[in-house]
Amino acid sequence: MDVVMTVLLFLPILGVLWFANLSHRKRIEGDLRNERALKILSYGLLFLLYGVLVLGGLALLGAGLAALAAPEAFNSVDLASMGFQVERLPWMGAALLILSLFGLLLLTRPARRLFARFTPIDPSHPVHAVALSMTSLVLINLAFTMAVGIDNLADMLQTSAQAGVQSNPAPGLWVQNITFVLMGLIGVGLLARRSLGAALTRLGIVVPSWGQAMLGLVVGLVMVPLVIGAESLAAQLGLGASEGVERLTEQLIGPLTMSIPGILTLGLAAALGEETIFRGALQPRFGLVFTTLLFALLHSQYGLSFSTVAVFVIGLVLGILRQRVNTSTAMITHAIYNMSLGLISFLGLLQNV
Repeated sequence: MDVVMTVLLFLPILGVLWFANLSHRKRIEGDLRNERALKILSYGLLFLLYGVLVLGGLALLGAGLAALAAPEAFNSVDLASMGFQVERLPWMGAALLILSLFGLLLLTRPARRLFARFTPIDPSHPVHAVALSMTSLVLINLAFTMAVGIDNLADMLQTSAQAGVQSNPAPGLWVQNITFVLMGLIGVGLLARRSLGAALTRLGIVVPSWGQAMLGLVVGLVMVPLVIGAESLAAQLGLGASEGVERLTEQLIGPLTMSIPGILTLGLAAALGEETIFRGALQPRFGLVFTTLLFALLHSQYGLSFSTVAVFVIGLVLGILRQRVNTSTAMITHAIYNMSLGLISFLGLLQNV
């Protein structure tokens, strides 16, 4: 079910990116009539997507306010068993509504012109326009997660596990990150205005030299003790992750650290997908800092905690590797870092720390 939902969620996004690239191709060819039609189609699909989210936000907001005003009318509906707490429904609806409207605002030309003052985007480029607008989806994911509640999500997964529903995050993780790869490739023009080779070159995905591969390996290994040490220090200072964040992370990632295939998935899937879309596709247009911020906020299971800060710092390192070397080197670093943490957990090396 998670795999199906992931595919259904990302299909419209792939369509938006494809039509936007076709529109840009028609502009290059001087076919202004079809360029305008394809741009309207791309923007229209994105408008429809946000429209559905706006309606969902209004529905949740209305249901939450009604449930709080007349709880007796909802006695027959066991919202808790579905993972919802009545008092959180208005916040969930408000977050979905406001950030969906914000996504539509980012699609407007004044917003694009404002953003172009501190990033390399072209306000008139349809691909840049839809990419900027879709950054709000990252914020929606984070806000919705926090509105539901980290503790609540951890409880839901724990209840499912206790009921005998075994969770295997590997298929969903692979599908999500393969979709990220497709988003990166189609986003930079594959199937519309660039060949596969040209798209990979634009993404910075090349065959790394031995020196670049060794650089990625060393940086990935060095980051492991540094991040573990920083998180340990933060915990001693009372700045570490909350119990809810730790429980949710264990529910989501823990099963992957129980086997070698799971550890490989943890490293390879994230390295391929996240590096393609963030460092490869977005960073050259959004810049290092803003792209890294989106990368950190995408990891919504950490909420807004020290772990989010750690992911941001890791993203900066990966972004600098993209700037100074290439995306392939950043992929190697990301994979080595994730797999090293997975292997440490697998071997139980930090259980007594």
